[in-house]
Amino acid sequence: MSVEPMDRLAADLVVDAKVARELKRQVAAELFEQLSNAPSSVPADAAGRRQRGRALIEDAVARWSDAYAVAHGVAPTRDQDRALAEVVFDLLFRAGRLQPYLDDPDIENILINGCDDVWISKANQPLRQVPPVADSDEELVELLQDLARRHGGGERSLSVASPMLALRLEGGMRLQAMTHVTPRPYVAIRRHRVQSATLGDLVQLGTVDSTIASFLAAAIRARKNVMITGTQGVGKTSLLRAMAGEISPDERVGTLESEFELWLHTLGHLRQVVPMEAREGNGERVDGRPAGELTIGELIPAALRMTLNRIIVGEVRSAEVVPMLRVMTNGEGGSMCTLHARTPHMVVDRIAELCLEYGAQMTDQLAYRLTANALDFVVHVTMIDETGIGGRRHRFVSHVLEIAGLGEQGRPALNTVFGPRKGGVDVQGRPVWPEPRAVPQTPPACLDDLRRAGFDAALLDHPYGSWATALGLRVNSGGVGGVA
Repeated sequence: MSVEPMDRLAADLVVDAKVARELKRQVAAELFEQLSNAPSSVPADAAGRRQRGRALIEDAVARWSDAYAVAHGVAPTRDQDRALAEVVFDLLFRAGRLQPYLDDPDIENILINGCDDVWISKANQPLRQVPPVADSDEELVELLQDLARRHGGGERSLSVASPMLALRLEGGMRLQAMTHVTPRPYVAIRRHRVQSATLGDLVQLGTVDSTIASFLAAAIRARKNVMITGTQGVGKTSLLRAMAGEISPDERVGTLESEFELWLHTLGHLRQVVPMEAREGNGERVDGRPAGELTIGELIPAALRMTLNRIIVGEVRSAEVVPMLRVMTNGEGGSMCTLHARTPHMVVDRIAELCLEYGAQMTDQLAYRLTANALDFVVHVTMIDETGIGGRRHRFVSHVLEIAGLGEQGRPALNTVFGPRKGGVDVQGRPVWPEPRAVPQTPPACLDDLRRAGFDAALLDHPYGSWATALGLRVNSGGVGGVA
């Protein structure tokens, strides 16, 4: 039986955490013994283990309840038994006392600074502190180690030898944890606000207008190479997933990620997806790196031999930017990736910085040339957060830049196809509202390619694109809302 998230948050307050942990250990031992002695013909998959575990938990809770009644002269209620069973189940098979927060679809971020310093944020709400998720830091680390062992993407661990842990959780949330190099265990968990949105859905959410949606759809159909940039949590992955929805279903696409977040192989739009996930090492060092480690950069050469029409890298973080740019340069086109950058005009230098991690043979000028030859467009996503003054978080595309070859001093030349518009008055003296969201600026040099892919060039003639009204900001000085 399942308990709704808010019911479980309330129920957890009356569950004795020590009793739950002791029952978890008892059931884990019983389950291990059963599975060890089971005939080889009996399946031992995750679903089977959970089913057996559920039955053992019910028996264990019933025994504890009987013993409690004898010792105290009053029996726990049925709801208390049920709450205890759910907490034990979560400890054994899910995320323990973290689970209610993971089950709440409105929670976007969970930040843990030690077991008793836990914060959550919901959509358009500021951070707030919530009860502890463990009774000690040691118990929190044990929970994280359990999650690492149950992770389906290869060997991952959290220990003195491997003090950092990155993994995906059920439901697609991403977890990053650190311990042994920090005073206490620190954990950050983030949920993607939009799991399977199309560009049309993002129009409804206000991330893009219909003009930019049409432009980006045509760019994908025209096989343009696109990099999506922005800071953490602005919606880069959601936009990348939505743009991938414009790829023809018959194309063969490879995805490369540190932890699966795109889920293009499960959404059903593309018939052939080759999903690849990087693998962490086991902590033993060989030639200065963990044994068994496989990085995204090392997966790219193998991906090129998989007869792929396009390659999508979930996030470029380091030296893998060089093979990614080479794929874009030498392939059929239409590849995509994301990159962390605070402003769109920092992107070129950010790429160069990562390229320099590739090796001593790399230089700024070579990095600039790679960028100019590989990329067609940079799409920058911005967030303006006004929750601290009673407003909301506004996430939107603020720039679409075209990479127009090499320009002055050997740097890639940038053409602002879409960008923010400052307020003021037009040439006829009419008031012009300030618009931080991307609106048409300069037609791209490859406009004919986009027209052949179905884009209506007349859409670029509208100074505010398809935005009907100004963005509802609480603070707007007449500039561009802080967008650089």
